[in-house]
Amino acid sequence: MCAAAETKKPDTLNANLYFPTVIYTIDKPEFLEAVTKVTEEALVESRKTQSINEVHPLYMTGNLFDKTEILPFQFYVGQTAANILSEQGYNLDGFEPYFSEMWAQEHYRSSGMDQHTHGAGSQIVGFYFIECPEDCSRVMFHDPRAGKPLISWAEKDVTQATFASNLINFEAKPGMLMFTNAWLPHSFSRNGSDKPMKFIHFNIGLRPAAPVFSCATPAAEIV
Repeated sequence: MCAAAETKKPDTLNANLYFPTVIYTIDKPEFLEAVTKVTEEALVESRKTQSINEVHPLYMTGNLFDKTEILPFQFYVGQTAANILSEQGYNLDGFEPYFSEMWAQEHYRSSGMDQHTHGAGSQIVGFYFIECPEDCSRVMFHDPRAGKPLISWAEKDVTQATFASNLINFEAKPGMLMFTNAWLPHSFSRNGSDKPMKFIHFNIGLRPAAPVFSCATPAAEIV
């Protein structure tokens, strides 16, 4: 007779996760009224000078980071971006966040945004959604590792976010704020609604912080 097989527990692999990709979302509807007002005023001017492109029918404003009416929104976004970088382990001592770009976009039916990243010193990119009709564009983030999509095997279920996924998409909602690192490729699917989709897209960099002058030592007199 054969001896009874010894029961052996299966090996357990230690899963060490490194080089993470993080996408942050938060609902901030309290900024919607002020941001909508400033955005619409800027889009009115853009519509006067821009023509609709048949491939990507949209209007885009100039930079809005100088609009004092939305200072609370700007401060919140900038400080949150700095907090994200600090929590990720970056040394921000002596540096402060600044908006390199902040513009509004109005995408009409069939308009979208091709996959891209942001350079020129940008560290954090993000969106604040204003109007998101049913069947509008979805926000898409792509795997930043160049080799992964080239050899990626078929997924079991493309509707689930797994380690096999090559991209992740989000449903945009009014008042939703999104942040991620500027190196993460992102895009927008085509707007399938007859109504336009509106949002703010911003890029945030870092610059040397302005010096803080102490009041302990009297300023020099001019004679």
